[in-house]
Amino acid sequence: MVMNLQKDGVLCNVKAIRITKGLSQKELAERVGIGRQAIYDMESGRYVPNTAVALRLAKELACRVEDLFQMEEPAGEHPVTLAEKINTPGTRLSVVRINNRLVAYPQDGRWLLNEGFHSADGILEQAGSKVRMLQDEDRLEKRILLLGCDPAFSILNAHVTRYGKGAELLCRFASSHRALTGLHTGHAHLAAAHLHNTGPEESNVAFAKNILKNSKALVVGFSLFEEGLMVRPGNPYGIRTVADLTKGGVRFINRDHGAAIRILLDDQLSRLGIPTDKVNGYDKVALSHIEGAQVVAFGLADAALGLSAIAATYQLDFVPIQFVRCDLIIRQEFLELPAIKILLDVLQTKALRTDLSSLPGYETSMMGKIIGEV
Repeated sequence: MVMNLQKDGVLCNVKAIRITKGLSQKELAERVGIGRQAIYDMESGRYVPNTAVALRLAKELACRVEDLFQMEEPAGEHPVTLAEKINTPGTRLSVVRINNRLVAYPQDGRWLLNEGFHSADGILEQAGSKVRMLQDEDRLEKRILLLGCDPAFSILNAHVTRYGKGAELLCRFASSHRALTGLHTGHAHLAAAHLHNTGPEESNVAFAKNILKNSKALVVGFSLFEEGLMVRPGNPYGIRTVADLTKGGVRFINRDHGAAIRILLDDQLSRLGIPTDKVNGYDKVALSHIEGAQVVAFGLADAALGLSAIAATYQLDFVPIQFVRCDLIIRQEFLELPAIKILLDVLQTKALRTDLSSLPGYETSMMGKIIGEV
């Protein structure tokens, strides 16, 4: 790995440029008229050459002196609130501005857009105390953070970006309970919940009222999706309902506490009078729909809770339980943010509706509609 090394705040790029020119340390030293050890010390960050040597290096490498040596801008200390406990210096962070505070999350596997590494906004330098920002704070003004677990939020993010005007939507995976808790503690701009309705009252609205306490929020519809059991290809145990999870030999993997789909399962089991200890694997947990699908796809379980669209992606069979609505809960004080306004506009676009409707088990008739207020 070719690295830029530094001494006294000076970044040295000599090694990287030398290698691209196909020169050894010895060859470059002979051309410049200095010892090979001087090149080694320079590239190791132990030595900064004088002006004459720097000029000769630039001439031999056909570049500018400032390409070889750069002054690193001192990293300022920034008061950043860590939304989760992070103890490892060097942790890469994503940062958003919420109510004039910088709030940071670790860049771990809970980002919905997980098809590769993300550019970090900051680096944790000391456990729980100091963050070195890599991002200009002014660029955070049009960034908003959504906590939730609908995989379609990746599509929503793409449409917000396409809509333009500089808005950026970050999506971090969280169960419905964890998402609303994060919204209540000021660690997100909006959250998502998808509890199933059990009576005349809207469950997502009631759930938000219970967690947000006295905070005011708007509940807006996003998607309707089909939840159920993702089972092994061919459904070898003939699973047709949640009652079949009690069959001998069936290995099940549950979702974590606070996940709306786990609440749906518990409701179904209760209605059927089935104790949870009759389900083999009830206490084993997958932390996301995708993780559950992977466990089944790898043959480590026979059934997992998840979405029809995720089952199709992993070529699993699917046993439907119920269609549920995923709502976005936006705190009242954020409704005037430019990025929130753009998000609400995007929810009204035909392009987003068509995109989501193409997913197996997704429906968009409630998208952008106001469900209620908290």
